[in-house]
Amino acid sequence: MSKNTLFDKVWGLHTVRSLPGGQDQILVGLHLVHEVTSPQAFSMIKERGLRVRFPHRTFATADHIVPTINRNRPLADPLAEEMLQHLERNCKEHGITLFSIGNDNQGVIHIIGPELGLTHPGMVIACGDSHTSTHGAFGAIALGIGTTQVANVLATGCLLLEKPKVRQIKVTGKLADGVTAKDVILAIINRLGVKGGIGYAYEYAGSVIESMDMEARMTLCNMSIEGGAQCGYVNPDAETINYLRFRKYVPQEAVFDTASMYWLKLVSEKDAEYDDVVELRGEEIEPMMTWGITPGQSISVNGNLPLIPKWGTKEAEEDAGAISQGLEYMGFAAGKPLIGTPIQVAFIGSCTNGRISDLQEAARLIQKHQLHVAPGVRALVVPGSENVRRWAMSEGLDKIFIKAGWEFREAGCSMCLAMNPDKLQGRELCVSTSNRNFKGRQGSPTGRTILMSPASVVACASTGIITDVRTLGN
Repeated sequence: MSKNTLFDKVWGLHTVRSLPGGQDQILVGLHLVHEVTSPQAFSMIKERGLRVRFPHRTFATADHIVPTINRNRPLADPLAEEMLQHLERNCKEHGITLFSIGNDNQGVIHIIGPELGLTHPGMVIACGDSHTSTHGAFGAIALGIGTTQVANVLATGCLLLEKPKVRQIKVTGKLADGVTAKDVILAIINRLGVKGGIGYAYEYAGSVIESMDMEARMTLCNMSIEGGAQCGYVNPDAETINYLRFRKYVPQEAVFDTASMYWLKLVSEKDAEYDDVVELRGEEIEPMMTWGITPGQSISVNGNLPLIPKWGTKEAEEDAGAISQGLEYMGFAAGKPLIGTPIQVAFIGSCTNGRISDLQEAARLIQKHQLHVAPGVRALVVPGSENVRRWAMSEGLDKIFIKAGWEFREAGCSMCLAMNPDKLQGRELCVSTSNRNFKGRQGSPTGRTILMSPASVVACASTGIITDVRTLGN
C-alpha cells in the first residue's frame, strides 16, 4: 500500500469519513461543470428539493457543443442551444459562475481551470468529463465523474470513492529533438496498455517530467485516463508556483507566498512507498502516433504496424482480435509502415493540445520551414480558450496559420469529439492532437483518427502524408 506520496497526503486531508464498505467520503474543493453532463444532474437535485451546496466552489463553461465559426444565438443546432440554455439557467438559479459564449474567459474546461488559477496544488477536483485528470499537473487529485456523481457533488460537495493504488512512472534522461509530452504519454500508454492503470493513480516523476513546463505536464496528465488510471499527477515545484502567480483566482501577495510554501510541502516524501514503479528512458522515446482505435494502439512514427499473432495464450488471442479489428477499421495492413500514408484532415486543438505553447510550437515550425498546407488537406487550428486565442492573435500566430493555409477558429472542443459542426466526412483520415481515436469519435461513423503531437500534425499537414517531423527541412 502506498505511503507518504502526495496522493496519500491529499486523500487523507480530504477524507470526511471512511465507510465500513471500504469507501471514503471525499470533500471536493473545486467542481467544474459544462453543458453536456450537467442538465440531468441539476434535474436530479431539483427533484429532491436540494440546492448546490458550495456554489462558490463550482464553476461552469460552455465548450463541447460550442461552434467555432458562427456563434450567433440561438445556435444553429437546436439541441446545442437547448443544452446551453439549460446550463445558463441552472447556473443563474444556483449562483454559479459561468463562462458562456461571449465571455472573455470561455473555453475548454480543462484549459480555463488552470489559466484562471482555479486549479491549485493539493485540491480534490471533480468534473463530469473524462479528462479532468489534466489538473493533476498541479499536484491535485483530479477526477472525471459520471452524471450521478455530478449531482452528488452539486448537492453535498463530496464523493464516495475507493482509494486507488499509486504507481510511480519515472521518465528519466532527456527527450530528443522533436519529441514532446504528447509522445511521452502515448509511449507510456503503449507500454502499460489502455487497461494497465485500472485501480491506480499515476504519479509522473523523473528528470524528463521535472524539465517540462506546466502546459506539457497538463498534456501528460490529460491522457492518464486513456491508460485506465483513475487520475494522474505531478508533484508541484517552482515551475508550478511561477505558473500560478498572479492568476485571477489565486490568492495574491503575501497570502500567495504562504499558500505556495504549503503547496510545496505536499510533495511525495523521499521515503514514499508506491504500489508499483515503472521506468522509461527519455532517449528511447520517438515521435509517436496511434494507428488503431484505442490510444494504446500506437507505434513510433518510423515503426511498422504490428503483426497479428496466430498462436498463444488467451491473452494473445485477445490481442490478435484487437489488432485485427483496429487494422480492419483503419484500412491498414499488418507489418507495414504508415510513413507516406495520405491524410485528408489535420486538427490542432482540444484539452490535450489547445494551449498557447501548442500553437506557438506549430507556428514556429511553419515559419522556420516556410510550410503550407498540402493540396487536398483541410487543416484547423482551434484555440482551447478565448484567452489562448487573444494571446495567439497578439503574437500574430493567427496570421501565420492563415497564410500557411490553416483555418484559425474560435475557442471550443471542436473536432476532438465533434459534438459541434466540426466533423470528419466519410472515411477521411485525420491527424489530430486530441486524446481519443475511437470509432466515430470525430463525427463520422467511418472517419479515422491518428493521434500525435502538434509538431507532428504540422509536418503531416504540410506534406499531405504521414511524416516524421524530424525530417522537415531535409
